[in-house]
Amino acid sequence: MKAYISTNRYRTAILSILLLFIGSGCSLTRNLKDNQALVRKITINGMDKEFSELAVNYVDKEQQPNNAFNLQLYYLFNKSGKKNIGEPPALLDSNLVEFSRYQIERFIQSKGYLKATISDSIVIKKKKAELVFNTVQGPLFKIRKISDSIADKNVRKLYRENRPKFSHLQPGGRFDTDSLAYDRDGFYQVMKRNGYFDFYRQYINFNYDSTFNSSVVDLTLIIDNPADKNTHPIYHINNTVITISKSNGRTEGNADTLTVDSQFRFVDYSQRFKPHPVVDYIFQTKGDLYNSDMQTLTTSRLSELNVFRNVPNPTYTKTADSTNRLNTVINMTPLKRMSDRVEGEFLFSNGRYGYNVGNTFTNRNIFKKAVTLQIKLNLSVLYDNGRNSSGRTNSVENQDFKVGANLVFPWLVTPFNLDKPGKYGVPHTTFSSNYSLFYQKGLVERTSLINSVTYDFLEQANKVHSITPIDIEFSRGSIDREAYAELLKQNRFSYIYLIGRTVFTTGSQYTYQVNGNKLNTFADFTYFKGSLDIGGNMLSLASNVLNTPKDTLGKRTMFGYTFAQYVKTELDLRIYKSFGEERQFILRINPGIGVPFGNSTQLIFEKNFYAGGANDMRAWLPRTLGPGQFNRGTAYGGDTTLRSRLKYIDQLGEIKFITNAEYRFKLANNFFGAKLKGAFFMDAGNVWRLKKQPDNPNGEFTFGNLLNSTAIGVGAGLRFDVSFFVFRLDAAFKFKDPQFTGADQWVLFKHGNELFRTGTFKQAYLYNNRTGLTNDGRPIGDSYNFMQLNFGIGMPF
Repeated sequence: MKAYISTNRYRTAILSILLLFIGSGCSLTRNLKDNQALVRKITINGMDKEFSELAVNYVDKEQQPNNAFNLQLYYLFNKSGKKNIGEPPALLDSNLVEFSRYQIERFIQSKGYLKATISDSIVIKKKKAELVFNTVQGPLFKIRKISDSIADKNVRKLYRENRPKFSHLQPGGRFDTDSLAYDRDGFYQVMKRNGYFDFYRQYINFNYDSTFNSSVVDLTLIIDNPADKNTHPIYHINNTVITISKSNGRTEGNADTLTVDSQFRFVDYSQRFKPHPVVDYIFQTKGDLYNSDMQTLTTSRLSELNVFRNVPNPTYTKTADSTNRLNTVINMTPLKRMSDRVEGEFLFSNGRYGYNVGNTFTNRNIFKKAVTLQIKLNLSVLYDNGRNSSGRTNSVENQDFKVGANLVFPWLVTPFNLDKPGKYGVPHTTFSSNYSLFYQKGLVERTSLINSVTYDFLEQANKVHSITPIDIEFSRGSIDREAYAELLKQNRFSYIYLIGRTVFTTGSQYTYQVNGNKLNTFADFTYFKGSLDIGGNMLSLASNVLNTPKDTLGKRTMFGYTFAQYVKTELDLRIYKSFGEERQFILRINPGIGVPFGNSTQLIFEKNFYAGGANDMRAWLPRTLGPGQFNRGTAYGGDTTLRSRLKYIDQLGEIKFITNAEYRFKLANNFFGAKLKGAFFMDAGNVWRLKKQPDNPNGEFTFGNLLNSTAIGVGAGLRFDVSFFVFRLDAAFKFKDPQFTGADQWVLFKHGNELFRTGTFKQAYLYNNRTGLTNDGRPIGDSYNFMQLNFGIGMPF
């Protein structure tokens, strides 16, 4: 079975998607009876704009206008009996319109317009109904005075001390019943943080006296005592029992039971856990004041251990005596100990195709201490399904194989005694070992082994630090004999040195991330991730102190191997803007730079930047963009052999700058069990060489040539969201290609007539990028492809 899609199939897929979009503009009322009308518009007159937009939400759900695309899906599949796809039509119902009028009136009155009235009318034209709600707001009532009546003097003191921190009610401000509810909940939370376990919201009430003639309100907050007591009791924590059931939720059979200390008793029916680190993430100890925040924190951290399926809030029972103490019970059900996850991306392009497949095996509870073992396998392969210079078809162009093992401890493994961790999140220590093999057909085979220790911890809930104090890397390259001779003959020493050298180095990395916990939300926020990678300095110091020997190029060695020195940094800045209803705009800026120094004149091969692929420049295949305005068709002249050998290896850079803009929106709530979402996107950027290189003419970075050397791609995509993962299909088009000059760079404008056919432009490109000739003199090699189709799992960023 072929693992690629032909150009004609491309067209069929794209046209089918476009027809589905266009079809949403067809008649929306074609299936209605004569006495039916479809609600298509809601108009609210006479209301302040800040409230009129909110008031629409109080119109009954069945009277909300349909999304045209969802309605067309319903019409399309309803014929075959599948009524759970799309949205049924919002048919006009006068009873629901009256109910909506009443709800809107209550809403605007709750915003301080106590005398407001709402009237409604219906306008029907061609079976399309417009609901019109007219508002007479009346005067805005404001708060004149706020007082309190609290019998318990301790509660009264607590209220008055904390009121400025949470209250939305102020004299002279709007009288808003939502603010009353906010204040009630705000002080309820204060009480729960200060030992008042028995306190309920029902104890808090508001009396308000409105003087209609002057449009003001006098507010009085009242907090009652319990019916049988003169004060509200305060509680402290006593003993804690932790019970872990079997994976099926049952607590039967033998259990491992252990008294940890004077507070904790550990009962494990699964017989798979030890008390540490579970006890470490219980944040209320014996004698502490009851605090609901600590209860929530305990639940969150135990969930973050990622070994329990169900972590309910702790439950409390009062001791039988009158000491106002609480015994705590925490019941948990473990997840399955082992799991396996497969991820993948497929890349389709005219004449070439590829895939990236990953598999992650996880054991969640090594050593019975919630320590996670992860074994990751990843294989990326790029094929050529056309004939190349060797005459073979469906041959591997390049492949990248990686295997790694991570041992993750849910605490900081150090020789020092640290304070109780986890205030903002569970810290982690990761011991990692990774092996990678990169193979380029007819050129090189590179292997790399990296071992490291990394600490991850949270400064705040949204700020994460990652420190790798030690990273040891050993990499070796083996160049094909014929390729070596060809490179040597052409004086391509820089490529021989780049891909053929053996390097031993040590380094340290630091990463800082902000708002990573918001990436799956639809809030307005800014995401930032910055990393710094410094290598070779420790080895350089040791080499100078020990006066180790130099190699034939004058470079210092350690243990007989040349070591590398470099500094590399990369930033990922994203701005997320929500427009409601799961509509979202994202702007991403992703620059990076790597600089060799000291014992190195080039970056290690694996440390260079590449562009293209499903997650950055989506209109290009991986490793096929740049650097700068480098043009492979002209750089090698008539040397087709060298052009063929260096394909996917000569388009690297020490500088990267990628920016992406993407608008995401929901198309259908239910599309064969999944949410169907769409996206429009634009990608711009490239990679560049740090300085002028004879092997990459016009590939160096200069500010004066930044615009000319920047690539631009545009496209659209579909996302099938099935809750636990997202299937993604993106069609991306080259809009501006920097390998050309002048107006020819704007390929979609200048040569768009060859989008789905071959003309003089594609023929010239194929000839200039040929890797050989057939027996009858026709060129063999890379043809130009305007469109790139990417299929993947997960969002691109």
